[in-house]
Amino acid sequence: MHSLPIFVRLDGAPVILIGAGEAAQAKRRLIERAGGRPVEADHARAGEARIAFIALEERAAAETAAARLKARGLLVNVVDRPDLCDFTTPAIVDRAPVLVAIGTGGASSGLAAALRQRLEDMLPTALGRLASALQAAREGMRQRWPDGGERRRALSRALAPGGLLDPLGDAPDVAAWLDSDNKTTLAEVYCVSVSSPDPDLLTVRDARALGRADRIAHPPGTPPAILARARADAVRLELPAGAAVPEAPGLTVLIQLDRPAP
Repeated sequence: MHSLPIFVRLDGAPVILIGAGEAAQAKRRLIERAGGRPVEADHARAGEARIAFIALEERAAAETAAARLKARGLLVNVVDRPDLCDFTTPAIVDRAPVLVAIGTGGASSGLAAALRQRLEDMLPTALGRLASALQAAREGMRQRWPDGGERRRALSRALAPGGLLDPLGDAPDVAAWLDSDNKTTLAEVYCVSVSSPDPDLLTVRDARALGRADRIAHPPGTPPAILARARADAVRLELPAGAAVPEAPGLTVLIQLDRPAP
């Protein structure tokens, strides 16, 4: 990754905005939509700001303003000048409280916008209600599955394609899911054969398995780009060729290399 994707809570906090015109107004709307308060650099509350946006046409002026604010310890975004930015703003799909952010590191805002539009068409407007219902059901889930691992596996199964809570399905009902006969899955092993370091050549089924696996068992030399398709919290087990896969609850993905990775 070229950047660390994070979501910053503003909750009325001041955000410095320097500039005028259409670009500055777009940043003003973004700040206000996220709950922040746009202020000028000399505003009484400017000292409380943690981030700043600069929308100036002249590069020299933008560089000067960015240097001044960075010297004050702020993270700065300079419109259309990614080389001056500490952070970039993504294209956003808003299904509050679900936010989907698409970033290109400043390489192409047009590409990010095009991807956002595709996702707008794909993601149902009720997605936010599902997230809120899952938040409200946390205690109920803890009571039904006291073990954290069991709870996470049950939720993963429910949210999988075709599951009772499939986010792209028809009206997922969290209460009905909790009342259903949803038993914990025993140990499961799924094999993925890798013949290329390019993760785009994985089958859809293999990519989905990597994305929901509890642990990844893989031989030395497995391409990092393949391992990166797994969840960050999935356990990685590097096993020599021919070694037995440890049995454990949930899904273990066993990666097999069809040829030595370059």
